[in-house]
Amino acid sequence: MNTAQRMTLVTILTTLRIPLVWAFACLAVMAALRDSVALAVGAFACLCIGALTDLFDGYAARKLNVCTELGAYADPFADKVFYLVVLPVLVFVAAVKQQSVHGVILLVLTLLFLLRDVWVSFLRSLGSEENADVRANWSGKLRTAMSFPIVCAVYAFLGWLPILPLWLIYSTEIAGIVVNLISVFIYTRDYWPYLRSASRR
Repeated sequence: MNTAQRMTLVTILTTLRIPLVWAFACLAVMAALRDSVALAVGAFACLCIGALTDLFDGYAARKLNVCTELGAYADPFADKVFYLVVLPVLVFVAAVKQQSVHGVILLVLTLLFLLRDVWVSFLRSLGSEENADVRANWSGKLRTAMSFPIVCAVYAFLGWLPILPLWLIYSTEIAGIVVNLISVFIYTRDYWPYLRSASRR
């Protein structure tokens, strides 16, 4: 396999997350409205495969030695599309299923995800003006690593597998909120010097 083929494979793995997450959204909405287990299982499969692409694209890029600047930006972009689509759909499914407590927790989680990403983008833009290393730090990587299985477990419960214990689902939802808050704190701490510097200019 030559370099171009290796890069094509990694690019496909990264960008595949986007159509998969849209397929999940369509199937999950139809499943909730029609109360269809078959559609919900299909949506769950798309969600899980989409989540797994995040694991395999990074591994493949390192293993095949095709890490590029485009890939470094495309991967977090695909992650953002994933969350922007999945989290509101989970809120919708919770509402249709009349799971109001889950709906509120998921709404808080959705808002935290969006606000955290906007805040981190703001901090990175300030840091980039002073040539800071704007790559994802450990808290961002932890957030991603935890969030994919969290949303899969929550959808499995809401969509087609209500036998999962409630404490487990509540714990995963709360874990998602906590890891977001940790990420906000770590990024704010790391970029604080650039924030202070910008306020003096």
